[in-house]
Amino acid sequence: MQTKKNRWLIALAAVGIHLSIGSVYAWSVFTNPLMEQYGWDLGAVSFTFSLAILFLGLSAAFLGHFVEKYGPRASGFVSAGFFSVGILGSGFAVSIESLWLLYVSYGVLGGIGLGVGYITPVSTLVKWFPDRRGLATGLAIMGFGFSAVIYSPVQSTLIQSVGIANTFYILGCIFLVIMVASASYLEKPPEGFMEGSAKMEKKKNLDLSQLTANEAVKTRRFWYLWLMLFINVTCGIAILAVASPMGQEIAGLSAAAAATMVGIMGFFNGAGRLVWASVSDYMGRPNVYTTFFVIQIAAYFLLPSITAALLFQLLLFIIISCYGGGFSSIPAYIGDLFGTKQLGAIHGYILTAWAAAGLAGPNIAAWVRETTNSYTATLYIFGVLISIAFIISLLVRIDIRELKQKNDKIAS
Repeated sequence: MQTKKNRWLIALAAVGIHLSIGSVYAWSVFTNPLMEQYGWDLGAVSFTFSLAILFLGLSAAFLGHFVEKYGPRASGFVSAGFFSVGILGSGFAVSIESLWLLYVSYGVLGGIGLGVGYITPVSTLVKWFPDRRGLATGLAIMGFGFSAVIYSPVQSTLIQSVGIANTFYILGCIFLVIMVASASYLEKPPEGFMEGSAKMEKKKNLDLSQLTANEAVKTRRFWYLWLMLFINVTCGIAILAVASPMGQEIAGLSAAAAATMVGIMGFFNGAGRLVWASVSDYMGRPNVYTTFFVIQIAAYFLLPSITAALLFQLLLFIIISCYGGGFSSIPAYIGDLFGTKQLGAIHGYILTAWAAAGLAGPNIAAWVRETTNSYTATLYIFGVLISIAFIISLLVRIDIRELKQKNDKIAS
């Protein structure tokens, strides 16, 4: 089947949406200016970000069916509308010094835009790249990871030159233009896209099943994926939250060196999303996830005893690359196990693991640190959690083998 759309431009449009919504990771740039100018405390300002991530997970879960029903273009427009209105509304909230309106604007409206905008490009790319699912989804989700690297200095410069409220107004307009333009090019591939091609001949029977979202959640393998993502994100997001003080305590890094390390971790977070997802096209998703966990088990149990600053940082970079890779590899894994019939909706359900982990990870790290007065116990606990994830990555293989045997019997 021929199509007028170029799938690589579809991928570029997907990256455009993810680069915009990924700016949420640069929220910390607003923290100190908001505290200094309006006298709001750290907890109150930080709650804005937590609320946005919560509504990302909730909207991804509840609006996944909307994405499948109305298609990527309409869903992209919905994401653009909610996210840009949320950012513009944040500017108004700041101008009238209303913290509650900031919660509603950035946290709720922006969070809904985040959720819809996150799953829309990913579910679309999996269908456009049936031969290279990992690479395609890795490209988009890499944009989400790298966005903070781009927008952090932009936001900082704007705040200093035009003020906080005007920064939100400018960003809201920029995001609206980029996201609407990107969404305008998105569409589903035509029926039978790439069927019969040389590439797809090698990918026959790639999908083990074709299930709806409601059917998928009733399977063991869905919950295996959910738990693996939950554990991987819980540990990774906690490390991101405490990397600087942990590096200073265990490896003796200076505050400046620790800050530099955190910046480099952002690069590995983004790069890991593309590299690991691309590798999964060749290794297979089950092998990639098992590899994630083997590497991290070793890293978490080694870190407490590492005093050499360079080796300590290298292990953290590897962990964070696995954290990012877990996000980008999961959509292709979903496609392999459940098909693409309602991939967006299934992906939305699984992303509730992200919302739960966003609350669990930093809280576990903070509680253990306060209780033991050390980050050592935190690392050992995460090592145990990752060991559980490793076992789950083996259990899902049993499910896959049984499903393949069942499909072979039906085929014969």
